[in-house]
Amino acid sequence: MEKITIIKVGGAVVEDELQLARLLIDFSSLPGRKVLVHGGGRRATKVAAELGIESQMVGGRRITDASMLEVVTMVYGGLVNKNLVARLQSHGINAMGLTGADMDIIRSHKRPLKSVRMDDGTTQEVDFGFVGDVDKVNGEMLASLIEKGITPVIAPLTHDGQGNILNTNADTMASETAKALATYYDVTLVYSFEKKGVLSNPDDDDSVIPVITHADFERYVADGTIAGGMIPKIENALAAVSSGVSRVIITRADNLKGGTIIK
Repeated sequence: MEKITIIKVGGAVVEDELQLARLLIDFSSLPGRKVLVHGGGRRATKVAAELGIESQMVGGRRITDASMLEVVTMVYGGLVNKNLVARLQSHGINAMGLTGADMDIIRSHKRPLKSVRMDDGTTQEVDFGFVGDVDKVNGEMLASLIEKGITPVIAPLTHDGQGNILNTNADTMASETAKALATYYDVTLVYSFEKKGVLSNPDDDDSVIPVITHADFERYVADGTIAGGMIPKIENALAAVSSGVSRVIITRADNLKGGTIIK
């Protein structure tokens, strides 16, 4: 089975020119087939603030009302996505920018009220608004593009099949895309962000936890080592591993072969 690498790049990296430039060089030099899934939350927050729209986050995830949905659609599907596509073209990568609505590659449903585990260990029922939970990724369609030499660059937007765009967590989209492509390829999924890996001490950038299993994850959440946005990231990584993805790594943009391995 041929290998493919799926890189998910977070909004913090997208906003840092040095990290982004290094990532795009490293991504372009990866051998074989590849996919880039990106976030852009920091840019969306900045644009929203300039428009007088308040950003609300719960448990590391964004609440998306009607006004914020317009912002993330513009920022994720337009500004961030197309800039990444243009820059990859300059590196010789034949990139195509996509949302989940394009060619019906990722369909979702509007998230119902969700019980969220908070940093203090309590749970809270949250209405996330126009946020999508993924129902299906069309792996066959994506594989057909990839086999034509196209590198998909996927923005964190999906659709519900009823004409509605939904904001969707980029880590989840990367995980679900990896799971769908595992039928066709030997998949390595890399979550690239601003740290060297998952840290046991947030104040020590060298305190990388080399391996995290499901049991480790539960323990680290319980004792507060893992909190906030790292919780859904690792949940998505574990879901990918349990669904046939060969390797999942959480690492820094300039260290795509290091970091924390999720098993």
